[in-house]
Amino acid sequence: MTGAMSSRAWKRAGWWAGQGLMSLALAAAIVLFVYQPVRVEGTSMMPVLVDSERVFINRFLYRMGVGEVQRGDLVVFQSPQDPAKNYIKRIVGTPGDTVELRGGLVWRNGRELEEPYVPDEYRDQSNLGPVRVPAGHYFVLGDHRSASNDSRVWGPVAGAAIYGKAVFAYWPLERMGTLR
Repeated sequence: MTGAMSSRAWKRAGWWAGQGLMSLALAAAIVLFVYQPVRVEGTSMMPVLVDSERVFINRFLYRMGVGEVQRGDLVVFQSPQDPAKNYIKRIVGTPGDTVELRGGLVWRNGRELEEPYVPDEYRDQSNLGPVRVPAGHYFVLGDHRSASNDSRVWGPVAGAAIYGKAVFAYWPLERMGTLR
């Protein structure tokens, strides 16, 4: 009887070990191929993201056609001026939109945007446009408008340069949570 119990216990332990290894392999694949950790550099996305904050970006979402780039998304893309640099900004205009800045306020398709994520002290008083966003491109802005290089400087960003959507902040711990 003892030998039979021992054999069952070993089989059960082997099954659980196999399940654990499969779970670890799946988790590693998700992190390697779907989510990528990124370190925020600079203050252009304050107060939503701060300098040296760590976030996960979803690299799978846009590339595999699972989701589309949408207004309000926080996206990571290669710099239009230097492909070795990456930026994280907010989408404010999609293909076909007309974007204009009047006294630092953003107007899209003739309507002023409500931007509760941009505190008054982070707005600038710039004027721009109107700019029609071409097909396959996106108009991006940093939330800290007075400290951001964005589409006001380089124009709309090519969709092909966008490689991820910021979805979750994980460091520092007091800022942990989903990003909207």
